[in-house]
Amino acid sequence: MRKALGFDLGGTKFAFGVVQEDGTVLGSGQVETLAEKGAAQAVQRAIVAARDVLTQLNFKPSDLVGIGIASPGPLDVGKGCVTGSPNLPGWDNFPIGGEIAKAFGLPVRIDNDANAAAVGEHRFGAGKGKHDMVYVTLSTGIGGGAIVNNRLMRGANGNAAELGHLTLDIKGPKCPCGGNGCFEMMASGTAIKRFARAALTAGRTSAIATQAGGIDKVNARHVFAAAQAGDALAQELVAHEIEYLARGFAVIINTFNPERIVVGGGVASAGEWLLGPVRTRALALAFPRLASACDIVPAALAANVGVVGAAACAFEQVGS
Repeated sequence: MRKALGFDLGGTKFAFGVVQEDGTVLGSGQVETLAEKGAAQAVQRAIVAARDVLTQLNFKPSDLVGIGIASPGPLDVGKGCVTGSPNLPGWDNFPIGGEIAKAFGLPVRIDNDANAAAVGEHRFGAGKGKHDMVYVTLSTGIGGGAIVNNRLMRGANGNAAELGHLTLDIKGPKCPCGGNGCFEMMASGTAIKRFARAALTAGRTSAIATQAGGIDKVNARHVFAAAQAGDALAQELVAHEIEYLARGFAVIINTFNPERIVVGGGVASAGEWLLGPVRTRALALAFPRLASACDIVPAALAANVGVVGAAACAFEQVGS
């Protein structure tokens, strides 16, 4: 069975793994990114550590069909580099893909991390068997990737499906992208935290701050826990979250007409308690004929989604 090497580049860790064509991770590891020290040192340490894993598995680079890299965007996929990622300051235009290709002598494909996750979920996870699906990650921010007719939609320069920047409320908070009321400004984990802290600072009575150990420590997990315990403010915040997630998903349904939306990320780990009402509301908001063709389900790959998704991109590149 064919094998590929997947790298998952993040602001704090650079993970990697050898992945079989059925999605099985045969061996894996990670190094600290130490992003502030620059790209060269992180890439070199990841290469050395990945070689060690190959050695432990008694594999040579020639036993692999290719390499995939999942990275925060935006990217220049042609040059294999990051261009202006807030998580990787100072990494612009460093040839991550080229350096890794040279080290292993294999073809390399670099993709936005959410796009890679979409390919992984489509090939191995909750989107398997679906011709048209959209992956949405709900975490600190919101990202996504779209599979259209069994192929990843990349767009003109490889940065398609920036779902976190769908405009949901033109009077909403200013986004660093320059827009107002972007999806991630209204419904990400960071947004939940911001709305909660603002309400508490304004004097709203709630157990959220006590549970968190102070207003400045409040995050989405505290809000969800308090809501489930019956806290009134927390329940208001969750109702707001459900409404804006549903609006975002409805726009996605109306735009892509997917068979399935696969939802991953930390916020999504709240489970059916959150996803159930979001699903009901989103399908009610979307155009009925499109809504009737779509379901909304949790992701299946969990913690391995970056590495497995990157490897899936490598398999896609070399073909069947």
